[in-house]
Amino acid sequence: MIHFVGAGPGAPDLITMRGAELLRKADCIIYAGSLVNPALLALAKEGCSIYNSAEMTLEQVLDVMRAKENAGLETVRLHTGDASIYGAIREQMDSLDRWGIAYDDTPGVSSFCGAAAALHAEYTLPGISQTVIITRMAGRTPVPEAETLEKLASHGASMVIFLSAGMLPAVQDALLRGNYTEQTPAALVYKATWPEEKVVRCTLGTLAKCGTEYHITKTALILVGDFLRPDSYDRSKLYDPGFTTEFRKGRPE
Repeated sequence: MIHFVGAGPGAPDLITMRGAELLRKADCIIYAGSLVNPALLALAKEGCSIYNSAEMTLEQVLDVMRAKENAGLETVRLHTGDASIYGAIREQMDSLDRWGIAYDDTPGVSSFCGAAAALHAEYTLPGISQTVIITRMAGRTPVPEAETLEKLASHGASMVIFLSAGMLPAVQDALLRGNYTEQTPAALVYKATWPEEKVVRCTLGTLAKCGTEYHITKTALILVGDFLRPDSYDRSKLYDPGFTTEFRKGRPE
């Protein structure tokens, strides 16, 4: 069987218990190169075959999966963060479906969660933003025309931008053409939860400058929105003593 496993954002103890157990039992591990903390590979049992998918094509990855399956072995496909976000797993699962090979998917903690933790931030603050946009800048890999940064920025919502730290001037320019301003709070989080984690707080108007100053060009998330520096926000209704829920009756103030 093939097990897709989310490795988490970086810290080895942030993989799920299920994911760690699958790694311990695996006969073969195919991991997503430098994006996965190598400390996780120490969980592999003696004799486990290990492949770095950064050096492989999709076809080569699938060939290994099929060969191990035909041999009756268990394979873990170890992706960074949670594989449902920029994990390129759909094309792998579709091929396995065509071949009748069984697989399952163990979710992981995404780096956008690790970045919020590093910033002590909450993306969904009442009265500030109730929407989180997860996206990337168009580069060598395009994005749909309706999903350009400029168009997404028109919402003014909390935004997390993956795979774009090497294009900060273009990111900054596109976001400023939306509904953000130069004073909108922003942050760069390099390798969230890794030992070498670096957090840079700035404004959107200084985003590119800060990236240059702190030598951040890859493996970093860009976060933008008023959730990063809320001057005021509404109290959550969930714990408001005057708000009635299924489990308790609100009392007038």
